[in-house]
Amino acid sequence: MEELLELKGFLLNGNISDALLLVEEMTEMSKDDKLNKIYSFAKILLLHLIKQRAENRTTRSWDLSIKNSVREIQRTNQRRKAKGNYCEPSELREALEDAYDIALDAAAGQAFGGHYESAELGAMVDRDRIIQEAIALVSGDNV
Repeated sequence: MEELLELKGFLLNGNISDALLLVEEMTEMSKDDKLNKIYSFAKILLLHLIKQRAENRTTRSWDLSIKNSVREIQRTNQRRKAKGNYCEPSELREALEDAYDIALDAAAGQAFGGHYESAELGAMVDRDRIIQEAIALVSGDNV
C-alpha cells in the first residue's frame, strides 16, 4: 500500500522517471510473491511424487494432494487479464529443482514409515524424471 501512495505522489508531481522505477520494483515484488507461492506448492507436489515412485504405489490422499498442488501452481502462475503465465518454463523448472531437496527430506520422513534417510530414498528414485513429471502435470501435458 505504501508503494501505491508513493507512486501516486510521483505521478502527481510529474516525476515520471521515479514512478517508472517504482512500477518496475513493484512488478518484481509481485513476481517474487508468485514464485514463492509456486515454490511452496512445488514442495508438496514433489513430496507426493517422490513417495509414489519410491513406494511404487499411491493413495487417494497423495493423488488429491498432487492434484491440488498442480491446480494451485497453475492458478498462481496464470495472468488473469493479460493471459499467459508469470513464470517462464525455465523459471518453473528452477522452482521445482530448488524445491526438490526439501521435498525429498520430507518424503524420507514419511515414505516406508520414515525408515530411510534422504540420500537413501533419493537413490531409489529418478530426480530428473520426477521433476519432468511435475512439469508435465503443471503444463497440462500427459505424463
